Amino acid sequence: MTRIDAKFADLAARGKKAFVAYVMAGDPDYDRSLEVVRGLPAAGVDIIELGLPFTDPMADGPTIQLAGQRALEAGMTLQRTLALATEFRQTDDTTPIVLMGYYNPIYSRGVDRFLDEAKAAGIDGLIVVDLPPEEDAELCIPAQAAGLNFIRLATPTTDDKRLPKVLQNTSGFVYYVSITGITGAAEAKATDVAPEVARIKARTDLPVIVGFGINTPEKSRAIASVADGAVVGSAIVSRIAAGEPADEVLAFVKSLADGAHDV
Repeated sequence: MTRIDAKFADLAARGKKAFVAYVMAGDPDYDRSLEVVRGLPAAGVDIIELGLPFTDPMADGPTIQLAGQRALEAGMTLQRTLALATEFRQTDDTTPIVLMGYYNPIYSRGVDRFLDEAKAAGIDGLIVVDLPPEEDAELCIPAQAAGLNFIRLATPTTDDKRLPKVLQNTSGFVYYVSITGITGAAEAKATDVAPEVARIKARTDLPVIVGFGINTPEKSRAIASVADGAVVGSAIVSRIAAGEPADEVLAFVKSLADGAHDV
């Protein structure tokens, strides 16, 4: 059982929904990023999504793209991202970390080496948005053999014919993308999301977490009420981009987490 599995088992036992927060590793620099990441669990975050900076993030909107650019300009690399996770683990051995990014940096490092290092750094799961199920042999299956969850995205365009393929090697949870398009581009609506979550849950026992388009405590609560939890990224990253101190960013995160938990 991974930390992700244990977290969802604990939440289910308490009748609670999950709140997942995304931040870009190294944004705006290593030290300030680590300060925010370390503060996320106390702000109510159940699972941390740690963005891996990449030069060509095709699924990300301007907010996340710019965060990646800031991180890269500040010297962030895959190695330093894993170092940040390692430092986080010195004081927190229970909060799950999902590394979210693109395949190129992993491929460049070498899959076996990367998986060994990620496991040693305390990474629990991977979301690699540019590897479809047809490429599972590249990373998904080796990752699961190494004890890491491989989390797949389902979208409004994932029809009933495609869904079983998407689910076949997924573990940890299913990430349902609530809108078509890039991150931060539109608002998620619970009325649209609910039937899609139900459709996915009819095909899998995995939790279904909904992300994209959630930027207020009210929306976090509404989405969590029709799914197993909510993910917020761009709204948090935009606070970091505006130069807000870590304590203010974390207070905002807490308001979002409270929304998801108040269901």
